[in-house]
Amino acid sequence: MANGWAGDGAVQEQIDSTVEDGIRRARSQLREGEGLMHCEECGEAIPAARRAAVKGVRLCLRCQQEQDRAEARFSGYNRRGSKDSQLR
Repeated sequence: MANGWAGDGAVQEQIDSTVEDGIRRARSQLREGEGLMHCEECGEAIPAARRAAVKGVRLCLRCQQEQDRAEARFSGYNRRGSKDSQLR
């Protein structure tokens, strides 16, 4: 069946590629090793419970929330290239 310019399975390839990119990005943000006693951004003490719960923690909860909000603004790359996504 003719799909125009896209080959057979092109949509699934785009989905797979988007999922793989998301997994790669998430894995790159994982920390390892010993966490810090004080936040590297503001210098506030990081509670022992947070250090025990989050491996390799480097930020206090407040700074981590700020960083998470900033990263949430990054919406990723829309591989479908719809006009709506290009207008953002």
